[in-house]
Amino acid sequence: MATGLKFGKFNSVFEFINLFNTEKKCIRYLEKELWADGVVSPYDPTSKVYHRGDGMYRCKNTGKNFNVRIGTMFEGTKLPLRKWFMAIYYLTCHSKGMSALQLSKELNVAYKTAWFLCHRIRTAYSESIPKKLYGEVELDETFVGGKNKNRHKNKKVPKSQGRCHKDKTPVLGMVERGGNIICKVVETTSSKHLTPHILRAVHLKKSTLMIDEWCGYDRVKRWYSFKQIDHSKGIYGIGDAYTNTIEGFWSNYCKRPIHSTYNSVSRKHLQRYFDEFCFRYNHRKVSLEQRFMSVIRYAHKRLTYRELVNGSQKKTQQQAKAA
Repeated sequence: MATGLKFGKFNSVFEFINLFNTEKKCIRYLEKELWADGVVSPYDPTSKVYHRGDGMYRCKNTGKNFNVRIGTMFEGTKLPLRKWFMAIYYLTCHSKGMSALQLSKELNVAYKTAWFLCHRIRTAYSESIPKKLYGEVELDETFVGGKNKNRHKNKKVPKSQGRCHKDKTPVLGMVERGGNIICKVVETTSSKHLTPHILRAVHLKKSTLMIDEWCGYDRVKRWYSFKQIDHSKGIYGIGDAYTNTIEGFWSNYCKRPIHSTYNSVSRKHLQRYFDEFCFRYNHRKVSLEQRFMSVIRYAHKRLTYRELVNGSQKKTQQQAKAA
């Protein structure tokens, strides 16, 4: 692997464009981040690797040729890495993200291509989300979908007031105070659907739950220590018992991008959007360069167009139940 190129820091889009102004620099940067300990064959990690001299490598054990894109979200793409890197920069470093329509204009690609790019990048976001939360963990739910009263009369859904799942999608949020956040799209806000996600994400012995009066948390109260407040009585905080952190996340990191940037998000792909919001929150204290680098380092999972379009949602839910 060539190491002659050095990469400086960037704090603006101007510096970013100057840093990655050639395809060769993008390839070398990718090799530097993904192969920090030397070139590894995606076909056999134990195999010796030969450098062919034309930018490709050969796996000795399998005899197959490969480059740094194989086994990553960049595999099989016809787009140059320069456009990929710009897409990652726009989605990652903009505080409210960027819509696929706007990205298609910035990169001069078709809308379909930009839309696919966005979801492949969001798959890398999902890989960076932590598995466990500790300490004081606030829990809350939100619903994504317009209010029924604001819809046209032809689109109104009968009997959909309050916590109704006919026309809105519920999302569970779990946030460490001063730390990371995990969001999960759920079928309903009943204890049946909330409890498994909480048990998987929040450490049982090293955590204290901060919850409201919603009955969906009744089951987890048997196993966790908790503090509870009652919003229905107008009580929003008693000492350190409050859920203001997670409610601020809903407002600033989720609802504003949905309303101002994405305008509309489908239930089918909603988990990926919330993975993006979680990534942005979890990396809120790091530099633009570190945020960009994090996406590159978690680029080992590839999402195909068939998986994206043909409902990988059901498969994802089955994997979540089996985890």
